[in-house]
Amino acid sequence: MFQVHAIAPHRLPQLLREMPKAELHIHIEGSLEPELIFALADRNGVTLPYANVEALRAAYAFDNLQSFLDIYYAGASVLLHEQDFYDMAWAYLQRAAADHVVHAEIFFDPQTHTDRGVPMSSVINGLHRACVDAQAQLGVSAQLILCFLRHLTELAALQTFNEALPFRSKFIGVGLDSSEVGHPPEKFKNVFALAHAHGLHLVAHAGEEGPPAYIWSALDVLRVDRIDHGVQAVHDAALMTRLAQDRTPLTVCPLSNQKLCVFPDLKNHNIGQLLEAGLCVTINSDDPAYFGGYINDNFVQTFEATGLTAQQAYVLASNSFEASFAPQVQKNIWLHALKQTFQKFPEQD
Repeated sequence: MFQVHAIAPHRLPQLLREMPKAELHIHIEGSLEPELIFALADRNGVTLPYANVEALRAAYAFDNLQSFLDIYYAGASVLLHEQDFYDMAWAYLQRAAADHVVHAEIFFDPQTHTDRGVPMSSVINGLHRACVDAQAQLGVSAQLILCFLRHLTELAALQTFNEALPFRSKFIGVGLDSSEVGHPPEKFKNVFALAHAHGLHLVAHAGEEGPPAYIWSALDVLRVDRIDHGVQAVHDAALMTRLAQDRTPLTVCPLSNQKLCVFPDLKNHNIGQLLEAGLCVTINSDDPAYFGGYINDNFVQTFEATGLTAQQAYVLASNSFEASFAPQVQKNIWLHALKQTFQKFPEQD
């Protein structure tokens, strides 16, 4: 393990912002800022149930996952054409580059759009084109993960997967998101087995509001490579041991957890406990337009609230590369850049 020298505390926020990092838990529809929602609504002739940007932003008062999802799906209604999806992804990727994100694995929810009559081709081609341009123009590596909405049926997920197969070269994995409680991972056993047969990476939301049993199911039934969220794992000692031994990554989203009242006070977040237990934890932004912060906001506010150290900052950033689906040779390049960033910060002023 690379040992970080003592860094002056007042320098830590700058270090968190400047260090290279990967973002592995970002819902692209959740990066849709109110200003862009209204711009797209105007372009597409969509009438929104809010008078203006300020009224929409004022509605972002969530007390649980479902209350957030209700407004999340309403915001997505303005996405109709390929260019809309490109513009949304490009806005996020520019913000990610500014936050020193060098690699992003981006979730998208095709059912949110195809159920409204938007062609699968418009969704995937628009997002993929933005990812290609991000590599060329921003130096950001970006790839797509297709997510199934767990409040819908597995049959609907299977139909969505088959519809997406002609675009198989444009996404690297499948995931599972939306309302967690009452929709255990095993509900989607068959579609995940099919995705695995097609050589795709597998991830799933589990243990955000749902119990540790959902994490076990995601691991043993769906056979996922990563757990998205996973913060409820601390309530099961055997599960914690397994996650640590297997180096199963957890893509934790602190500001999301605070906004949705999983941890109403950020100072009580258990990310430090997860790190101390040796788990491969990462920090991510989830739905940053709705939860009040992109990835650097998550790092800075979490460290300020919980007292995490510079050494833990290095661990979190290096974990993000380890947990990514990028080639090992590229991970090594990013890790080298990460070490250089830490070495340039003075021990004291």
